Amino acid sequence: MALMLVKFDLKKRVKLAQTVWFMYWFAVMAGVLVFSMGLFFKIELRKRSELMDNNESHFLPNLLIVMGLITCGINALGGKVCYDSLDPSKFVKWKPMLKTFLVVCVVLNALLLVTTVLCFLMKIPLQFTLTEGLKNGMKFYKDTDTPGRCYMKRTLDLMQMEFRCCGNNQYRDWFEIQWVSNRYLDFSSKEVKDRISSNVDGQYLMDGVPFSCCNPSSPRPCIQHQMTNNSAYYSYDHYTEELNVWRRGCRDALLSYYGGLMNTIGALVLLITMLEGRALESDEDFEDFEDLASRSCCDCGPAVRQHLPVHPGQPEDPESESEGWILEKTVKETFTDIMANMKAMGKGAKVDEGGDAPAES
Repeated sequence: MALMLVKFDLKKRVKLAQTVWFMYWFAVMAGVLVFSMGLFFKIELRKRSELMDNNESHFLPNLLIVMGLITCGINALGGKVCYDSLDPSKFVKWKPMLKTFLVVCVVLNALLLVTTVLCFLMKIPLQFTLTEGLKNGMKFYKDTDTPGRCYMKRTLDLMQMEFRCCGNNQYRDWFEIQWVSNRYLDFSSKEVKDRISSNVDGQYLMDGVPFSCCNPSSPRPCIQHQMTNNSAYYSYDHYTEELNVWRRGCRDALLSYYGGLMNTIGALVLLITMLEGRALESDEDFEDFEDLASRSCCDCGPAVRQHLPVHPGQPEDPESESEGWILEKTVKETFTDIMANMKAMGKGAKVDEGGDAPAES
């Protein structure tokens, strides 16, 4: 018994083809959007690649770019098939490819579903990538004269100002590293010598942060040095006073930004997956499409009619009804047939292997 059996007359067949055609071309536009967002995501990651611990973070945007291109190509082909289904002379060339095309659509749907899941799950590895990348980047902040690291200070400053954040987890992360270059330190000063000698790693540590951590909307001039010294400033208590530096860590800020992008892209890919599934559900009936092509035009000539399929028990009248379904059999029967075919293919392969063996003399 066919699953979701539906009766189609000429008007419904034409409407079905037009609807599926529209859905395919809407999916093409969505595929272009996925490609564009994947490209934008890759550019955003490239802009801050120095703050990433590895290149694995580019796997998702590369996958989105590829899936966007594949989605555009397959759905454009599907739209062309649906458009040509209204013209029997054009549809004849597509008939042998329909089953292969629908199998490709099923595979595409599975890949889109995997891509959707990855969009929501890649936030976890991205969090560890940002944690290590920011930690290493902050260590290289002072190396403005070192080749390969001379732009790290600029990158971090621009990031902290753009995302209104400070440090890795919080502003106190700057207290634990030397972020002032040695070329700007006066090693003849007793204060500098004391600070360096008091640290086991020989670093110049201080309770201060770079200027890019300052909040420009604060009414008080930015206090970025001696932040824990209450006596250094008039009417200042760092325990109770609202600090005029950004309190949010840059890891959380970047993760929120990239996570929002991935959630948006994931929702879009999920929408395309549902749209692909609906289009696949509409055109999965091969017989109905063939019947549509063979009977949608009343005035096609005998030369065309003799090459078109005529279903047993159905008249050649274009106005007559045809049947369409999602599955020709029930889900259980379809699954049983698939398993039987797979077992038959396996047995056939074993027989071929046995037949290829050389005969003993």
